[in-house]
Amino acid sequence: MLGNRKKYIVNGNSGIKAQIQFADQKQEFNKRPTKIGRRSLSRSISQSSTDSYSSAASYTDSSDDETSPRDKQQKNSKGSSDFCVKNIKQAEFGRREIEIAEQEMPALMALRKRAQGEKPLAGAKIVGCTHITAQTAFPVFAWKGESEDDFWWCIDRCVNVEGWQPNMILDDGGDLTHWIYKKYPNMFKKIKGIVEESVTGVHRLYQLSKAGKLCVPAMNVNDSVTKQKFDNLYCCRESILDGLKRTTDMMFGGKQVVVCGYGEVGKGCCAALKAMGSIVYVTEIDPICALQACMDGFRLVKLNEVIRQVDIVITCTGNKNVVTREHLDRMKNSCIVCNMGHSNTEIDVASLRTPELTWERVRSQVDHVIWPDGKRIVLLAEGRLLNLSCSTVPTFVLSITATTQALALIELYNAPEGRYKQDVYLLPKKMDEYVASLHLPTFDAHLTELTDEQAKYLGLNKNGPFKPNYYRY
Repeated sequence: MLGNRKKYIVNGNSGIKAQIQFADQKQEFNKRPTKIGRRSLSRSISQSSTDSYSSAASYTDSSDDETSPRDKQQKNSKGSSDFCVKNIKQAEFGRREIEIAEQEMPALMALRKRAQGEKPLAGAKIVGCTHITAQTAFPVFAWKGESEDDFWWCIDRCVNVEGWQPNMILDDGGDLTHWIYKKYPNMFKKIKGIVEESVTGVHRLYQLSKAGKLCVPAMNVNDSVTKQKFDNLYCCRESILDGLKRTTDMMFGGKQVVVCGYGEVGKGCCAALKAMGSIVYVTEIDPICALQACMDGFRLVKLNEVIRQVDIVITCTGNKNVVTREHLDRMKNSCIVCNMGHSNTEIDVASLRTPELTWERVRSQVDHVIWPDGKRIVLLAEGRLLNLSCSTVPTFVLSITATTQALALIELYNAPEGRYKQDVYLLPKKMDEYVASLHLPTFDAHLTELTDEQAKYLGLNKNGPFKPNYYRY
C-alpha cells in the first residue's frame, strides 16, 4: 500500500477507506432490513436496478453471531469508530496474517518502499472497491456475509462523506463507479481517473465510452498482460482445486468436468483438473479459443451434449445465463455447480428459488438444491466467485495485481493534462514489464541483456518495452 494514499474502500469481500479521520456520520442509507432479511438476498443482483453494472453482491453464510455489524458499536485501537467490520477484535490476528503475506509480495513491498520517499500519490484521495483490509489509517466498511443492502450501504458510507471527496477511483467490478455515476455524478468533476481490474467492470466502462458518457479517463488493468496471465491463468489454476476441496472434499481423478469458457481462467482450471486425472470437456463460443482447447487435448462440446453425465460444471465466461434452469433440471444427482467467472450472473440461481425446490444448507458456502423427485445438486457460493468465496488467492498473485493497480493509479494521477482523454486505456507495456521484473528476484532469476548491436537489429530500446502492444503472450 502506498504511503500517502488518502482513501480506499469497500467490497463484499473487503476494502479500505481513509487516512483522514471523520466525525461520526449519522446518515441513514435506506430503511434497514430485518435481521432475517439481511441474511438472505432479497433479490438477485442481476435483476436489480443495477442490473447492467453489478458484478456481485455478497455471499451470506451462517454465523454464530447473528448481530449485523451495522448494529454494533466498535472502536479500533486508536479509538476511532469510523469503520464497520464483523469483529474488530480480530485485527491483531489479521495483522499477523498480513505479515506472513508480505513475504510473498516482493513487488508491492518494493513499491511501498519507493513511495515512502517519492510519495507519488501525495494529495490523492482514492476511493476504491477492492480486496484490501487494515485496522489503522484506513477505515474499513466490509464483512463476510453482507446482504445486498449491506453491500451498497458500505459503498455509500465510503463515498458520501461530509467534507471529503475522492479524486481517484480504484474499482473491481464496476460497482463503485456505478454508484457514484448513479448517486453522485457531480463528483466526477474532481475525479482524475478510474482504475478497473475486472472483465465486468471494464466491459461497462467501454459501454460508457461508446455512448459518450464516460466522464474521466479510465485505465483497463484487466487486459494487462500481468493481470491476464498471472491472476486469471496461474492463480485460477491453483484456486479452482483449493475451492473445490475445501467445500466438497472430493477426489478429482476420473471425475467428468465441463468447463464453460476457455479464456485465461478456463485454461487455468482445465490444466489443473487434467493434471489431477479428471476427464475435462470445454464449451466455447470463440473459434480461436476453441481451437486452443482442442490442441491442448480437451474435447469441445455444447453444454447440452454432456450436461446429463458430468460430475462438475464450472463457468468461466463472464457472461450471463451460461447455465440455465433447463441445464440445472437435466443435471445428474449430486452434480457440483460453481462459478469462476467474475460476475454472479453466469448460473441462473434466481430460477432455483421457487416453491417446488428445497434449499438445504450443508456447510458454509455449500447448498443442496433438492428437486421433488429427490435429485439434488451441490451449489457452491450461491453462484458467486468460488475462488474468492471458498478458497484463498495466492499472495504472490495478489502482489502482481496490486502492484499493477498501484502503478495505474500513479500513472493516471500524475499524468499531465491532456495525455489521457475521456476514454479507456490499456496499461502501458513498459509498466507491465516493470511489474514482472519486480517479481523475478523471488526466483533468483537473471534476465539476459541485449547488446547494443542486438537492440539495433531488433529496433528496440535495450531497457524495453520488448514487445509491441499487439503481441500475444
